[in-house]
Amino acid sequence: MSAEENKAVSRRVNEEMISQNKLDLVDEHFAETFVDHSALPGFPANREGVKQLFGMFHNVFSDFHVTIEDQVAEGNNVVTRKTFHGRQTGEFFGIPPTNKQGSFGAIDILQVKNGTITDHWTVVDQLSLMQQLGVVPTAEQASV
Repeated sequence: MSAEENKAVSRRVNEEMISQNKLDLVDEHFAETFVDHSALPGFPANREGVKQLFGMFHNVFSDFHVTIEDQVAEGNNVVTRKTFHGRQTGEFFGIPPTNKQGSFGAIDILQVKNGTITDHWTVVDQLSLMQQLGVVPTAEQASV
C-alpha cells in the first residue's frame, strides 16, 4: 500500500475509532498479532488493550476526541502528531473527577502492512494533562 493509503488508515482510526468511540473498528484495522510497544501498565499490549484503553478514556473524559495536527508517512510507517481533548468527569488512575477540561499531545508511530496496523509506539505529554487537572503544579505554581 502507498504512504497515502497508510495515512488514511491512521486517520480513520483517529477520527472514527477514537473520536467517535467506534471500538469495533479495532478488529478491522489492527492485526491479530498487533503489538503496542507503548502499552500503559495494566493494559495488554494487543488489540484488547487498545479497546480497554480507549474505552477507559471515553468513560473518564466526556466528549473525548482527538485532533490530528500533522501526519507524515514513509514506507510502512505513519507518524501522527495529535491532541486529545475531554472533560474529566470520571475517576482517572485514582484521581477523582475534577470536571476540568483537559488536552494532551501525543506523537504516534503506526506500522501498517497491507492496510492493517501491526505495531504502535507513542510518546504522550502526560505532565501537561496532570497540571491541567490540578494534580501536579505548573512551573509558575511551584515557584511561588
